[in-house]
Amino acid sequence: MKPSPPSDASGMFPRNYLVEPATGLKSWFTTLDHKRIGVMFLIAVSIAFALGGFFALLIRLELLTPGPTVMDAMTYNRIFTLHGVVMIFLFMIPAIPSGFGNFFLPIMLGAKDVAFPRLNLLSWYIYLAGAAIAVYGMINGGTDTGWTFYTPYSTTTATKVVPVLLGAFVIGFSSILTGLNFIVTIHKMRAPGMTWFRMPLFVWAHYATAIIQILGTPVVAITILLVALERIFHFGFFDPNRGGDPILFQHLFWFYSHPAVYIMILPSMGVISEIVTCFSRKRIFGYSFIAMSSLAIAAIGFLVWAHHMYVTGMAVYSAMVFSALTYLVAVPSAIKTFNWTATLFRGSVQWDTPMIYVFCFIGLFLIGGLTGLFLGNLGVDVHLTDTYFVVAHFHYTIIGSTIYGLFAATYFWFPKITGRMYSERLGKLHFWWFTLAFNLTFLPMFWLGIEDMRRRVSDYPPELGTVNLFVSIMALNIALSVAVFVFNMVRSWARGPRAEANPWRAQTLEWTVSSPPPIDNFHDIPVVSAPPYEYGNGKPAPGGAPAPARPRPRP
Repeated sequence: MKPSPPSDASGMFPRNYLVEPATGLKSWFTTLDHKRIGVMFLIAVSIAFALGGFFALLIRLELLTPGPTVMDAMTYNRIFTLHGVVMIFLFMIPAIPSGFGNFFLPIMLGAKDVAFPRLNLLSWYIYLAGAAIAVYGMINGGTDTGWTFYTPYSTTTATKVVPVLLGAFVIGFSSILTGLNFIVTIHKMRAPGMTWFRMPLFVWAHYATAIIQILGTPVVAITILLVALERIFHFGFFDPNRGGDPILFQHLFWFYSHPAVYIMILPSMGVISEIVTCFSRKRIFGYSFIAMSSLAIAAIGFLVWAHHMYVTGMAVYSAMVFSALTYLVAVPSAIKTFNWTATLFRGSVQWDTPMIYVFCFIGLFLIGGLTGLFLGNLGVDVHLTDTYFVVAHFHYTIIGSTIYGLFAATYFWFPKITGRMYSERLGKLHFWWFTLAFNLTFLPMFWLGIEDMRRRVSDYPPELGTVNLFVSIMALNIALSVAVFVFNMVRSWARGPRAEANPWRAQTLEWTVSSPPPIDNFHDIPVVSAPPYEYGNGKPAPGGAPAPARPRPRP
C-alpha cells in the first residue's frame, strides 16, 4: 500500500516545523519554536546517554575479573564519576521534560508556544554550556568523588572538582528555566475550555515536576557553590578540619537529590498514563486521583531525604520518622499503578511497541519500589547500605521507569515528531533484547549486595567472579540492544512510511494536527469541549474531533 503524505484531519498538507521558516542550522540554533528546541534537547540528551553508557561499559569491563583488569583504582573512580554525572545531570533529569515536555506540552494545552520562548532557547544554551564545562573538567584531570561529591573528600581530593561542580551548577539554571516556563504556560496559556481537570495527565506530571525543579534545584546549586568556595578559598562549610560539618552537606544534597529522582520518574509516569488509555481504548480510571498523586509525590518527596543517611549517626527517633515518610511516598505511586491496571482491565488492548513498554514499566517499577522499602527500613538498610543491593534497586527504579518511559514516549510520539512510522519488528526486537539483558544484568546484583559486595569499589572477593563476569556480558548486550533502537529511529526518520495525523487514534490535542505539527501548532486556537480520553463512548474529543468507537486496524 502506497503511504500517504502527512496530513491533518481535513486532509490538507500544511507547513511543518521541520521545514519552516528555514531548514539551515542557523535557523535551528536561533529558533524560538518550542518543537525545534525540544528536538535539539532530545539530540543533546541522546548524545549524553551514549556517552554515559560508554562509561558504564568501561566500569563493567574493569569488574570483569577480580583485581585490576584494565585500569587502576583511581582511574576506575574517575570513570565511575563520569558515568554518574553524565547519566544523572546530563541525561536522566532533562531527558523527558526538556525534550518531549518542550515539544508536546504547549500543543496538549492548545497553545501556540510556551510562555517564554526566548527563555526556552536560553535554557538549551545553558544546558550545552554546563555540559561542556562538566565534561571538560572530567576529561582534563577528572574527579574521583562519585556523582554525589561527598564532603570532606570532595573538598580535599587532588583531582579537579571545581569545573565539574561549576558545570552542574550551570545546568541547574536550565532546569529552573524549563520548570518556570512550564508552570506559567500551564497557568496562563491553556486553550478556551481547557480547565484544570481537562488537562492531559502528561501535563499534570510535568506540572508536578516543574514544582520540584523550581523549589529543589536552588538548594543543590547553593550546596555545590559552597563546595567550590571551600576548595578555592578554604572556607569551613563542610570540612571538619576547618570547623565545617560534612553531614550538613548530605542533608543539603539529598534534600534536592531525592526529589530529583521524581524529576526523572514523574514525566515517565505521565507518558505511561497517555499510552495506557490510548492502547486500551478506555478512559483512564481515576483521572483526578492520578493527577493529584503527581502533586502528592512532589510534596512528600521533599520530606524523605534523610533515609539516605541512616548510617551517619542520626538519632533513632529521627530515622523512624523518615522511615515512615518513605513508606508514605509509596502510596501515591501505588495509586497510579492500581489505576493503570484498572484502566487495562477489560480494555481492547493493542500490542504495539509503546504498549509493551508500558507493561514492562509497571513490572520493573514495582520491583524497584518494593526493594526500596527494604532500604527505607532502618534495621535492614544498615546491612544493605553501600552494597550492590542499592545499585540494583537504583537501576531498577531509574532504568525501569525513566528509560522505559523514554523508550515508550519515543515510539509513541515518533510518528508525530518526524511524520514517519518506525519498524514495529525492530521495535519489538529492541524491547525483548533490552528487557532480557537489563534483568540479567541487575537482578544478580541484589544477590551480590546480600553477599556484601561493596559498591563504588573496583575490586571484589574472588568467589563473586563468576557472577560479575556474567553481569558484564549482559551489560554489553544492553548496549547492543540500544544500537538496534538507534538504527530503527535513524533509518525510519530517513525513509520510513509516512505517518497519518493520528496513527494511534489517540484523544489529546497533539493528535488533531498534522504529522509533523505545523509551525504554529494550530491555525486557530481550539476550543476544548470535553475531558480527554473519551474512548468509544461517542462523546467529542478535545478540540471537537469525534471519538472513534473502535480502534482502526493498522495496515
